[in-house]
Amino acid sequence: MLDQPTREKIAADLLDVYRTREPLPLLTRTYPDIEVEDAYRIQEAFVARRLAAGARIKGYKVGLTSKPMQEMAGSTEPDFSAVTDDLLHPEGTPLAAAELFSPLAEIEIAFVMKERLEGPGIGPEDVVQATDFVLPSIEVVDFRVGPAPGMTITDTVADLAACGRVVLGATRQRLNDLDISAVTGQLVRNGEVIDKGSASAVLGNPVNAVVWLANKLAQFGVSFAPGHVVMTGSFLRAYPIAAGDHITARFDSGLGDVSLTLE
Repeated sequence: MLDQPTREKIAADLLDVYRTREPLPLLTRTYPDIEVEDAYRIQEAFVARRLAAGARIKGYKVGLTSKPMQEMAGSTEPDFSAVTDDLLHPEGTPLAAAELFSPLAEIEIAFVMKERLEGPGIGPEDVVQATDFVLPSIEVVDFRVGPAPGMTITDTVADLAACGRVVLGATRQRLNDLDISAVTGQLVRNGEVIDKGSASAVLGNPVNAVVWLANKLAQFGVSFAPGHVVMTGSFLRAYPIAAGDHITARFDSGLGDVSLTLE
């Protein structure tokens, strides 16, 4: 375990990456005693510094929702991070490649809350009742801790669970109007379908990702507020994107498309 001054130093170093444009080396190499609990406390301190600079929490993301991704990260459960308003964009907002580091694109279903949802003891029925609607979305995964062989969940958790940007579509669907676990989606890069998959890859059902996160956040004294956006995790593995790319997440079941352009 790390002491709190060391955690605070790492949080300050993460924030400074935006200025230096030089991602940090793996935290697990620089700080061999770091543990996952340290990483979450570093994330808290990192988010607190962003809030002090004027950002606001607009929701949360769940990552590592598939078994293969958990195995790659050396984890037995998903991870999560707060998502601040400066990371959240409506469809059609051009994203500046120069502001990112090693961006990757993922397709996800985003839940928007209409009621407060607070664990522990949350079940699927609570999530369905508390959800206002769902939206098509793209998460741009990015790294302030530079990817390298040996990277683990401890490295990514401290780094906002590798959240770079979130782009939300405008096609609202009520959970009662679709079988969300049966939704399928495609990731399209510059007009070419590069992968496709099903929402059932997200813990069997994206609702389960929201259940897990609501209960996990209770350990930190945090709950979902009305209007919070919850990113439930990718159907597919993440794919690299670069300046000039046009990316579309294309969903069936009436969810429609959401696109971004990286300039």
